[in-house]
Amino acid sequence: MRRSAARAGAAVTYSGVDAAASAPETDRELPGPEATPAPAPASAPVRQQESLRTEFPFQLPRGYVDETGTVHRDGVMRLSTARDELVPLRDVRVQENPAYLSVVLLGRVITRLGTLPMVHDGIVENMFASDLAFLQDFYRQINAEGHTRAAVRCPHCSEPFEVELGGSRLGES
Repeated sequence: MRRSAARAGAAVTYSGVDAAASAPETDRELPGPEATPAPAPASAPVRQQESLRTEFPFQLPRGYVDETGTVHRDGVMRLSTARDELVPLRDVRVQENPAYLSVVLLGRVITRLGTLPMVHDGIVENMFASDLAFLQDFYRQINAEGHTRAAVRCPHCSEPFEVELGGSRLGES
């Protein structure tokens, strides 16, 4: 796992500290409350932080139908953590039926589905099989690759290109 320097403990410089650091402890003057730090020198390198995308929108092929008959299709799935994958292994339902693992896991990582106030494994277990298969595939794509694109090659001209696998509708790519 890569950490950026900002999170790993990048050096912080304050105005006047470097010059005072070489002076004996008793000779240092501490800035008063009215002192303002000097602006960073123009030659200081500018670091760009690499952002990590942790949430991915999706649209279910059929949609989850709640008890009032409302269809919920648009949702958001977040990246899975080690805890997300370990906690369901202690679930009695998963121990009795390992196929239930994906239901519990998806219930943990889907953060939004339509206008539902909360998404949990009970919602996932009542989805259509085609929606469950879509979500299992989507989970694998975003957690294994970090994105939903795949490199492919044209069968006619052999030219390489990328396709978006996280299509919003059944059959879209």
